[in-house]
Amino acid sequence: MVVTPWEVRGKVDYERLIREFGTQPMSNELLQRLERHAGGLHLQLRRRLFFSHRDLDVVLDLYEKGIKFVLYTGRGPSGPVHIGHMVPWIFTKHLQDKFDTRLYFQMTDDEKFVVDDEANLKDTTALGYENALDLIALGFEPKNTFIIYDVQDIDMLYDIALEVAKRITYSTAKAAFGFQDSTNLGWVFWPAIQAVPCFIHKKLTGENVPALIPAAIDQDPFWRITRDIAQKLGYYKPAQIHNRFLPGLGVGGKMSASEPETAIFTTDPPEVVKRKVWHAFTGGKGTVAEQKKEGANPDVCSVYQYFLYLFEENDKKLTERERQCIAGEILCGDCKKQLTERINKFLAEHQQKREKARDTIEKYHIKR
Repeated sequence: MVVTPWEVRGKVDYERLIREFGTQPMSNELLQRLERHAGGLHLQLRRRLFFSHRDLDVVLDLYEKGIKFVLYTGRGPSGPVHIGHMVPWIFTKHLQDKFDTRLYFQMTDDEKFVVDDEANLKDTTALGYENALDLIALGFEPKNTFIIYDVQDIDMLYDIALEVAKRITYSTAKAAFGFQDSTNLGWVFWPAIQAVPCFIHKKLTGENVPALIPAAIDQDPFWRITRDIAQKLGYYKPAQIHNRFLPGLGVGGKMSASEPETAIFTTDPPEVVKRKVWHAFTGGKGTVAEQKKEGANPDVCSVYQYFLYLFEENDKKLTERERQCIAGEILCGDCKKQLTERINKFLAEHQQKREKARDTIEKYHIKR
């Protein structure tokens, strides 16, 4: 297993990550508090897709005392958006709606340029714009959503980034990120820029409140070092809530744009979705007769995971699908057909909203 901000591969052991990263598991008490404030539990909480946190309890303590929080998440624009990227965005939208709070969304076009030797800055900037359309298509409102494009908005970020960078030693950064002698200077400095949206709300409004970051667990090292220096700069420590990775359609591993045949992109046409799902890895048996007799294994089935993460809202129906799978009462072809229909329905609506977002995208650009 390898889990870093720039690489995830192998079978991910989430319990081990909690121990190694020093995070806290999501407790029943925390879930009950979120349920009380939000009027219900989001699908991704009910099914423990968000499994770990840092200081979520502290954020809720402050909220209950009248101190609101802001949300922060982002995207590294290295290619088109796939469904896995949108898992934390969908949950972020839920939090924004239920807690009536701002979202600062960082488009890290600079990071993708300095990390990838073959990246072109013009391309990463253009991809940032295209990726922002997918965020907007999920229904975020411009009054509470502020997209930061690092290269374009660096004048707004640089002073805070310097304050952060001055207080983090190279040895700390090296230990957190595994920097080598061959790592370029842009890459070494970049975590300071990633820290800025944790604190930018105070600069823009004068209001000092904590930031809550919904994101995949691989991004945690950024916030670990940011938390170390937050109070020295007069800010609250940023809090996080970590989600599991949406598996790819292949054998193991998270969904990745580097393996396009195992990923569903938001711009995929229906026939491409059908082909990818039809070739997906499942927990089925070699023959129909064998599967009807012995059943299948939903735990290793990538198709089942899509119903779990996104495409079956009803918990009872999901449980029944699992039972039918284990009992051999439903075949992999049936699940693939149903999943294809649901993904294509979702994408048809999303792609329409994505195109309409071109007319409003400037309303979301952060301004002083």
